[in-house]
Amino acid sequence: MTALPPALIHVRRGMVTLFARRFLDHRLAVASAVVLALLALLAVAAPVAEWALGVDANAVSLAARFLPPSATHPLGTDELGRDLLARLLYGGRVSLIVGLAAALASAVIGTVIGLAAGYYGGKLDIVLMRLTDGVIALPLLPLLIVLAAVDLTKIGLPEALARDADVSLYRMVAIIALVSWTTVARLVRGATLSVREREFVLAATACGAGPLRIMTVHILPNVVSPIIVATTLSVGNVILLESVLSFLGLGIQPPIASWGNMLTGAQELIWSAPELVFWPGALIFLTVIAFNFLGDGLQDALDPRAIAR
Repeated sequence: MTALPPALIHVRRGMVTLFARRFLDHRLAVASAVVLALLALLAVAAPVAEWALGVDANAVSLAARFLPPSATHPLGTDELGRDLLARLLYGGRVSLIVGLAAALASAVIGTVIGLAAGYYGGKLDIVLMRLTDGVIALPLLPLLIVLAAVDLTKIGLPEALARDADVSLYRMVAIIALVSWTTVARLVRGATLSVREREFVLAATACGAGPLRIMTVHILPNVVSPIIVATTLSVGNVILLESVLSFLGLGIQPPIASWGNMLTGAQELIWSAPELVFWPGALIFLTVIAFNFLGDGLQDALDPRAIAR
């Protein structure tokens, strides 16, 4: 494998240093990154916390309903006697997985559509952008409610599989990804229209490189910054959408816990047991705002027009 020239290595190191300095200057973004890393670590460690406390997140005990915080139940128990902390940690797993998976899937779809539209142009560009406009024009929440309410057995899925609790997780990721790719598609198309006219792309075309190679090797690395920023910002929106659908009973289905369906179970207990509403609501708010601040920080750090300080 051919080694990179020392001058190129120096330039790349300088770009990484400049990015790190710009990002670290954005204190809210740094704090948000720390908060998100901590939430992810706690979610991953959910089984360890469950074992350490000696509880089962899904074990129902009507005799242990609404217990106050204690050494065994640090945040108390819910309306079915389940440990609230353990369910919050497992709910964080689901909400973060749905948010990240749907955001990444929509980024892939949007990148493919944006690259094709920007590189080829012409009629393909017109068709793909009108498709994008059509998806943007759709009323998002009613559309998601309709898609989430579709009975999977009516489209040929076996009933046992359709009723599987895990299927609701995959279904939620797929539904949100199918309607959330438009922002990435527009950003990638605009960046591709600019990059495709640059000298290195024209040189690659003159050397006989095919369209696929030009798009993946020469154009994609130069439009990755807006993709990263848009994907980061969309994670918070996806988590909100998942929470809304789960709150309406159309998202993640019990016994799988998510912050959204935990709110559903507690909506009638807001006065008698407000902590059951407060904790999942606070975590949703904290996660969404942290992803938004992180996206803002990445946008500032990756902006090529930013002046180095």
